[in-house]
Amino acid sequence: MSVVVWITESTWPACVDAAHARTAEGEEIVLLYVYDEAVAETAHGAFAGLLGRGHPERDPGTRVEQLAAASARQLLQIAADRLGRPCTRMERTGRVEREVVITTQGADLLICARDGDPTRPGPHSLGPAARFVVDHAPCPVLLIWPAEPPSTTLPPPPPLPPHSPEHGHRP
Repeated sequence: MSVVVWITESTWPACVDAAHARTAEGEEIVLLYVYDEAVAETAHGAFAGLLGRGHPERDPGTRVEQLAAASARQLLQIAADRLGRPCTRMERTGRVEREVVITTQGADLLICARDGDPTRPGPHSLGPAARFVVDHAPCPVLLIWPAEPPSTTLPPPPPLPPHSPEHGHRP
C-alpha cells in the first residue's frame, strides 16, 4: 500500500501521527511538502518593479527560494523523525493543490488535515487548497482534524417547514 502524507507547516504533526496509527510497518509512506511558487515570484516581481532588472544578484526571489527549500528539508526531516519509520521525503514546487493531486496518482491513500477555520465544522474547516485536493484526489482521502475537533461537529437541524405536522398543522 502506498500512502502519501501531505505535510504543511501548521498541520504536519497530526498528519504524521495519523499515518503512524493507520499504516503497517513496511508500507510505502511518502511525506510530501509543496512549496508555493507564487511566493518567490511575488518577491521577484516586487524587486523587478521597484529596482529594475539590472541586478539579478540582489533579486530576493532567489533567496526566498533557497530559504523555502531549506525550510522544506528541515520540516520533512522533523516529520520523518516523528514518524519513526522508513519513508520517502518529497519536495515539490508549484501550485500546491495541483502538485498534491498530481503526486497522489497511483497512491492508495492520501492523508491530509483540515486547514481552514478549526472552530467551524463543515465547508469552512477546509481551506481552498484542501478543498481542491479533496474534490480532485485520484485516491481515497483520509481527512483529519489537525487538533481536537470542535465539541460538536454536527450542525443544528434545519428548521421545519411551516406547514409540517410537527408544528401542529394537519394535512
